[in-house]
Amino acid sequence: MPKKRKTKHKKKKILVIHGPNLNMLGKREKKIYGKISLEKIDSGLKSLAKELNVELISKQSNIEGELVNFIQGAAKNETSGILINPAAYTHTSIAIRDAILATKLPAVEVHISNIYQREEFRHKSLTAPACIGQITGFGKMSYLLGLMALVNRI
Repeated sequence: MPKKRKTKHKKKKILVIHGPNLNMLGKREKKIYGKISLEKIDSGLKSLAKELNVELISKQSNIEGELVNFIQGAAKNETSGILINPAAYTHTSIAIRDAILATKLPAVEVHISNIYQREEFRHKSLTAPACIGQITGFGKMSYLLGLMALVNRI
C-alpha cells in the first residue's frame, strides 16, 4: 500500500505597508489619529494574522520610491496580497497606484481617520481605484478589518 504524502500548505504572505508619518503615530495629531503607536497596530495585525493563518511582512517608509519598491518586491516574493495605508501619498501618488496595478495582487487601502470628513484635498484617493476595497475611519480597526477582508478575498 502506498504511503500517504503529507502536503504542507505554505502560509499565504500579506505585505503590510505603512506610508509617510505613520511612524509618528501616538505622538502626532492625537485628536485625529489617537494615541496608538504603529508598533501596537502591527502587534494587533500579527495576532490577527496568526488567527487567520497568514504570514505578515510589515514595512514603513516616508519615501515614495521605497514604498513603490516594497510593492514591486511583493510580486517577486510570492506575496498573496497587500494591505496598504499610503497616508498622504493616497492623494498624490500615481507611482504607488501604478505599482499596485502592476503587481496584479489584491490590495486593500486603509486609513485610521475618515479621509472624507477631513480637508477637501483628502477626499480624492488616487490609490483606491487600484485596490479591491478601502476601509477608512475606524482607527486601528481599519487595519484589522482590512486584513480580514483581504484574507477573505484571497
